[in-house]
Amino acid sequence: MAGNLSLEDLKTSVASGEIDTVLACIVDMQGRLMGKRFLAAHFVDGGYKETHCCNYLLATDLEMATPDGFASTNWESGYGDYIMKPDLSTIRTAPWLEATAMVLCDVLDHHETPIPHSPRAMLKKQLAKLETMGFDAIMATELEFFIFEQSFDEIRKSGFRELNPISGYNEDYHIFQTTKEEHIMRPIRNHLYAAGIPVEGSKGEAEAGQEELNIKYAEALDTADNHSIAKHAIKEIAWQQGHAVTFLPKWDHARVGSSSHVHQSLWKDGKPAFFDESDALGMSNLMKAYMGGMLKYAPDYMYFLAPYVNSYKRFQKGTFAPTRAIWSVDNRTAGFRLCAAGSKSVRVECRIPGSDMNPYLAMAAQLAAGIKGIEEGLALSAPTVGDAYQGDGAEIPQNLRDAMATLTGSAMLREAFGDDVITHYTRAAEWELEEFDRVVTDWEIARGFERA
Repeated sequence: MAGNLSLEDLKTSVASGEIDTVLACIVDMQGRLMGKRFLAAHFVDGGYKETHCCNYLLATDLEMATPDGFASTNWESGYGDYIMKPDLSTIRTAPWLEATAMVLCDVLDHHETPIPHSPRAMLKKQLAKLETMGFDAIMATELEFFIFEQSFDEIRKSGFRELNPISGYNEDYHIFQTTKEEHIMRPIRNHLYAAGIPVEGSKGEAEAGQEELNIKYAEALDTADNHSIAKHAIKEIAWQQGHAVTFLPKWDHARVGSSSHVHQSLWKDGKPAFFDESDALGMSNLMKAYMGGMLKYAPDYMYFLAPYVNSYKRFQKGTFAPTRAIWSVDNRTAGFRLCAAGSKSVRVECRIPGSDMNPYLAMAAQLAAGIKGIEEGLALSAPTVGDAYQGDGAEIPQNLRDAMATLTGSAMLREAFGDDVITHYTRAAEWELEEFDRVVTDWEIARGFERA
């Protein structure tokens, strides 16, 4: 399921005055929508063919800085342009904005070649490889986030110190408490569904003010598109209602973090290739090899699941955030959970990614690992039973510095995406660490101001 408008539908809506603005958006390294607002009449008159953006958009950070050290774009080369090529299959209304439609764009160079480190291109590359193997990837993501009493502006002006969740207690599956949040969640569900996003529902999560949005599984590229658009819309709709939301994985050390679990399976000729009715758990040999690759290479692609310093604060025992790259059957303490065992819906859920993941990068990296597992014919270890926080071995990198090291040293990822791409994202991780290392934190001051 892609957008809910064709180009002809859009032209009709523009001619009638129903649509007067079109958002043309790329997805940046951080998974955000970046782009331009077009007068809709100009867009349908020819703007839909291509537009341009500065190439620093795929070599920046959360602050929109211009770090040095990127080979693809820098001051020496003068920060030129990329082509933004609208993917017309993604045109949709944005019902939470007045008279507005949006379209996602692929990022190309001036020879109309995809930029290899563009997140959408990285996912497409793995999907193309799967297609040559005869498979389609069906995936789903979960979006967890916190809602706060105050607005974004109020929280920013407080120095990010006045952080009061919208509710006062754990609201996991709590109908009464989430009723109090329906002025935000109801328009999120309904507007996204009207935009062609196959929303299934929402629920309270396991902390005060924490919500989860569930979107139906789809082909992998559609799933990543749906995730990014939904995350963007959640922020805008909450802002419209005077509230802030955050997808920061761990905004308070004493509270549960936010994740973004990724469910996945491979299909062949319209049938689930992960299912084998002769197996006790319903797992085909293909699925076992795929999961073997995910497990073996989990340290390699950790950066793409947890790209920031804060991402690693979430991985703590007893919090439903995994600490080991092991698998288990329907067990939420393991990094990889087998879901729907014994049925045609059998799939693997990767529970490692946090709510700050870029879905294109996280999904592309997991697919690359799974494909490698198939190519290597890997065997799958026995499932872990019991509390996966107990035991030794298979630990995932515990901080961004370690994840950067496994990223840059990964032969598997370099083969899958190319040396230049992995070097590019290694520099992104390195820059994030450089920025963090130079900052004096509140914790340091409170701990040592008087007592050091």
